[in-house]
Order: sequence, then structure tokens, then C-alpha cells
Amino acid sequence: MRTLYHYPLCPFSRKVRIVLAEKKLEFDERIEKAWERRDEFLELSPGGDLPVLVEQNGTIFGDATAICEYLDETHRDSPLLPAEPEARAEVRRLVGWFDRKFHDEVTRNLVDEKVTKRLTTVKGAPDSRAIRAGFAHIHQHLEYIAWLTERRTWLAGGYFTLADAAAAAQISCIDYIGDVPWDRHPGAKEWYAMVKSRPSFRLLLADHVPGVPPPKHYADLDF
Repeated sequence: MRTLYHYPLCPFSRKVRIVLAEKKLEFDERIEKAWERRDEFLELSPGGDLPVLVEQNGTIFGDATAICEYLDETHRDSPLLPAEPEARAEVRRLVGWFDRKFHDEVTRNLVDEKVTKRLTTVKGAPDSRAIRAGFAHIHQHLEYIAWLTERRTWLAGGYFTLADAAAAAQISCIDYIGDVPWDRHPGAKEWYAMVKSRPSFRLLLADHVPGVPPPKHYADLDF
């Protein structure tokens, strides 16, 4: 059985979990508190980064995007990257947008400040300036999602791709702590409702971090 080392509120881990579920691949989940820097985990990931996938033959894969593309290349049912070079480039562009820009401007400022600091050994109170920045930036990203889905069925085109998985992984972390202003962004909400309805999202909707319960609407498909 392949094994995925992950943490529930790590958006990059969530992206891989979505892809594994989209591919209908069975896997064991090992929740890893990367900040504890266990020797056994550091043997798998010298940098201490999540997620890590250990294949059935013992091969170790790190980096969420590398893992996702490996899974898509080796399990071609329900492809998440298009065959056409231009369409594939657009998916990768959007994956980069959400993995870097959204994460740096929103997820890091909200989830890390409000939750991760409390759960880890990081000292100090949440940075109110970072939190304000996260709330300010999230509107731009939700508006961009609405703009894209006014022109396409999904973010990168006519079907669910790795771009949708990357975006949903980030946004679901923010939604877990109840900080997505859905009432101001109906277009993004409509897209996210489609994502939440996919069977691959059920694992994420069942997540529960001890001491950090999600809001009532988190697992509600009719939120």
C-alpha cells in the first residue's frame, strides 16, 4: 500500500489527497507534524517538507506538484493535465498562481498566523498586520476565480484539472477556519460548491484538527 505523509491543514498535502482520490488510488494516511522534525520523517524528507508519498515499491516522492504530475502520468484515467501543450501550460500557470501567490498572500497570513502558531512551537501572538493582509488579498483571488469560471466551466477549461485541485486545496484550508467571505463572492462560491460535490473531496470535508473544529458550513454541500 502506498503511504502519504501529510497534515490536514497543509494545502499542498490536500492537493495530493485530492489527486489520489480523483485517480481512485488507495493509500494509507500518516498525519505528520512536520514541526516536530522526527528523525524517521527527516529520513524521507531531509528538508522536513510535506507532503511525502512513499510508493508501494518503496520509492519516495516529495514536492506536491511533482507528486501530482507523477500520479497523473502513471495513472491516466481521469487525466488532470491536458494533452495539448497550450492547455497544459495554462493548467500549470494556474497551479503556480494558487501554490505561490494565493498561499503567500492568503493562506500563510490567515492559517499560519491564526492556527499553525498555536499548534506548533512558534512563539508569539498572531501578527494582526499579516491577518489583515490575508483578508485584504483574498478578495482579489476570489474575484479571479469568478472571472475564470464566467468564461470556462472549470478554472482552466472544460473539465476538472490540477488547477482546480490546487485552488481548492488552498481555499479549503481558509474555509476550515471560517474565513472565506462567500457572501461577497457568489461566482467563486458556485465553483467551490461544484468542487465540494466531487467524491474526491469527501476526505477533506471529514478532516478534524484537534482543538480547531471547523465551522458548521465546512462539510455542508449546500453552504
